[in-house]
Amino acid sequence: MDDPERIAREAALCERLNNDTAPPSGVYCKGTFDSWLCWPHTSANSTAFAACPEFVPGFSPELFAHKECTVNGTWWNHPETGRPWSNYTTCVKPEDDVSDIIAVYETGYSVSLVALLVSLGILSYFKSLRCARITVHMNLFTSFAFNNALWLAWYALVVRSPETLRDSPVWCRLLNSTLQYALLTNYTWMLCEGLYLHTVLVSAFVSERRLVRSLLAAGWLLPVLPAVIHAARRAAAGEPLCWADEGAPRPELAVLVCVAVLLNLAFLCNIVRVLCTKLRAGGGAGVARPSATALHALRATCLLAPLLGLQYLLTPFRPPRTASWWLAYEYLSALTTSLQGLCVAVLYCFCNGEVLAQLRRRWRILTFRPRANSTTNTTVSFVRSAGAGAGEEKV
Repeated sequence: MDDPERIAREAALCERLNNDTAPPSGVYCKGTFDSWLCWPHTSANSTAFAACPEFVPGFSPELFAHKECTVNGTWWNHPETGRPWSNYTTCVKPEDDVSDIIAVYETGYSVSLVALLVSLGILSYFKSLRCARITVHMNLFTSFAFNNALWLAWYALVVRSPETLRDSPVWCRLLNSTLQYALLTNYTWMLCEGLYLHTVLVSAFVSERRLVRSLLAAGWLLPVLPAVIHAARRAAAGEPLCWADEGAPRPELAVLVCVAVLLNLAFLCNIVRVLCTKLRAGGGAGVARPSATALHALRATCLLAPLLGLQYLLTPFRPPRTASWWLAYEYLSALTTSLQGLCVAVLYCFCNGEVLAQLRRRWRILTFRPRANSTTNTTVSFVRSAGAGAGEEKV
């Protein structure tokens, strides 16, 4: 683990080991500890090799990292950081390289983020669309946009920077904690979508203003406690690599996700039951038929429910890297996870009849250009002239 005590202990051990070892003759680089591995005294203009650390996800311990000693007896500095650099890029087998999968994640999150921001812009622009349902949609879009932006930052600043993973700075661990919170808000806001629809259809006399206030508090505050517990546990354990791991979801996070998905499933089942009852009644006395808006919202929620939480359902079946279908699993997981935001934007905004009607109306207004000698102007002039003539005859 990359906690300060472990680093200090291994650094002291490395220093004792190098002090007990006779340095090579002539110019040499002094042995050092880079927080991952202990490097021995190395002759100038040569390369030191060491077995790759097995605690780093994706590294193969049977491979070797290397560190170059320059001709003047100093360890080679990376041109971008200006600091001594150990080359761990050779610790990943070519068949284990996940750079293409990361590219799929980055592409999917980028497309989803653009779609979500466009959706938020559209819903914010048309004031006539403002209602409780659209407010819930906008908060769902915001949570997904927040999550996608953080994932893009994570890949750019952490995943592609071995030095950051190795050093595990505070900002990196804070980014991970914020990312876990943002991920949880996706599920709590999907739960809010299901709860809103269920409440509106089943409890017709509820105050929508009070309901929205409760949903705002639940959607943004429910994930706080699990995210804090998760960060506290990992900080107490002194976990390395900016708290990145590839294992199963932590219990404090998985419980909230599972509860949200199961509750949404229960809401949907009850909503279907209520709607079927109303449809069978055929709009008889005392039975209100479901509105077209409610049916559209139900369809969108039913389509979206299987997608959300899919990666958590697939995690227990994640194959080992040696499995033949491991690569296919990773690509499927990357696509379903990164394109969730796009699906949300399409189902709740781009395919929303009210939104499309507003966009068509705005387009007609923007493209309408009356001509100076148009038929409308001629007709108006003729009517006015005829009216004036009639008035003169009456006088």
